[in-house]
Amino acid sequence: MATQPTLSSTIYSSIKSKQSEKRPIIQKNYRIVSGIVLTRSPQILRDLHPFEKEYYMYQQKLEQVLSPPFPVDFYFKKGSIAETKWKARDEQNKKNALAIFSSFKNNKTNSEDNKEKESIFKGYDVEEEEIKIASRITQADLSNDLKSLDRALQRTLYLIVKKPRAEHDWQFPQGGVNQKETLVQAAYRELEEECGKKMDVWFVGRRPIGYYKYTYPKGFVKEDIETRGAMVFFMKAHIFAGQVQVDNEEIVDFAWVTKQEMENFVSKQYYAAVKDMLSEF
Repeated sequence: MATQPTLSSTIYSSIKSKQSEKRPIIQKNYRIVSGIVLTRSPQILRDLHPFEKEYYMYQQKLEQVLSPPFPVDFYFKKGSIAETKWKARDEQNKKNALAIFSSFKNNKTNSEDNKEKESIFKGYDVEEEEIKIASRITQADLSNDLKSLDRALQRTLYLIVKKPRAEHDWQFPQGGVNQKETLVQAAYRELEEECGKKMDVWFVGRRPIGYYKYTYPKGFVKEDIETRGAMVFFMKAHIFAGQVQVDNEEIVDFAWVTKQEMENFVSKQYYAAVKDMLSEF
């Protein structure tokens, strides 16, 4: 009795190439190459701009000022202790809300700001476990570990790899497309060959997000190969788990960098070709 293929094996087989011919695809003397823009998405929300902080604070206080009156007589017995506490707290909240129209722009110290926050919540009987907020700066940030995915949590990180050569050594992972092989299949194969099989990767689509054409330097290829250069089609992918393991043959080093950091690694021509594909955040 034949067994039904699982969902994971079906997806895997649809991406991985089947016995593709080793003959490269060459169009108009240019080798067709598939590049991989492998990203790690932001893990936390970015810090607010000072203007955004001011805006949200203003909206919060404005909502308190313009909110409809609370039906005190309906919820509290007249003259009760609960009514007295609520009125005192409500009066303090109104003073804090009105402060935005008078002294909100004044230079307040941190202690004064903390006292204001304490006064807002004074009177509430909160019996909950204390929430400890983790630092937005990780140990990898402090040590500037460019090989760690646990850094720059607010930003998008991109994988770049280093080739064993003197010039144009840093770039996205890439490799030539063979006959009967799609761009996604070639990208998946090259990523496994150069960066190992220890990553859980998902390709966003089957169409490239960018294109880069360049001519090989003199003496870069053998004379019997009729290729002038390469046309690189970049395929976007996300990493969910795992880490790069370089083969130390085609690739000798790697780094996870932001868009701005990438400019310090790759050549000017390469960065100019790929920068519009990259996120600012």
